[in-house]
Amino acid sequence: MRVFVTGATGFVGSAVVRELIGAGHQVTGLARSDEGAAALEAAGAVPHRGALDDAGSLRSGAAGADGVIHLAFVHDFGNFEAANETDRRAIAALGEELAGSGRPFVVTSGTGLLPPGRVGTEEDEPGTHSPRGAAEAVALSFVPRGVRVSVLRLPLVHGEGDHGFLAVAIGIAREKGVAAYPGDGSNRWSSAHVLDVARLYRLALEQAPAGARLHAVAEEGVNVRDLAGVMGRRLGLPVQSIPVAEAGGHFGWLSAYLTLDLPASGELTRKLLDWRPERPGLLADLDAGHYFSQ
Repeated sequence: MRVFVTGATGFVGSAVVRELIGAGHQVTGLARSDEGAAALEAAGAVPHRGALDDAGSLRSGAAGADGVIHLAFVHDFGNFEAANETDRRAIAALGEELAGSGRPFVVTSGTGLLPPGRVGTEEDEPGTHSPRGAAEAVALSFVPRGVRVSVLRLPLVHGEGDHGFLAVAIGIAREKGVAAYPGDGSNRWSSAHVLDVARLYRLALEQAPAGARLHAVAEEGVNVRDLAGVMGRRLGLPVQSIPVAEAGGHFGWLSAYLTLDLPASGELTRKLLDWRPERPGLLADLDAGHYFSQ
């Protein structure tokens, strides 16, 4: 299958590209720069120059593909609504190109948009606290228009090369001299290793039925206190609680996530696609050391 991938040079996207090529698919990846194009070529993919806010480049990339995986997102948490608007426009452009073709279209979302405080499932609608839910609606609107859309919700994705939430939290601990957690630290994050996630993207492309909501969840919930414990031990720093009211001053934008309880299940996804996560769990991967040598 010829697959067009946006976000192909990112942490998750790079793993997805390797997974697809390893399974015999031909990959074209969206590239914004010469550096990105070179990385795609080195991975065995074909670069397609363009950008997430360039609808023409997105449509031309999708036009020559047998399927599309949309992973790109503008990670500007200071202007999150604008980032989500860009995402919705990109999904609409790709969907319009695929309309009436029956081709697969895997769209990335997140378990963080589910109502907090309980284990979220694939059957749950997005909560009102996150603007990302509207992107799911845009994607799924193309199902009756002849596109095999599936929505793949990501939890906290971890693994070598990750510069996301965990790396930011480690940087804050180093800067502040303490591995802190808000409140009693009992709030949970669902998680999965990047290589298990990459396999699920391939399975979704190949097999997911139209309209499927999928959860790339290997672990339902790892509490924040345990994450801080590993960071403290690895960095040789004290581990301590800070009041939730002070989390914003300590963690900055990351506090909005560290203070939420966001467990989620991937049981229905495992049954639907026979997806079996095999890689190390979040605490074991964090304790392996590679996060602390970056």
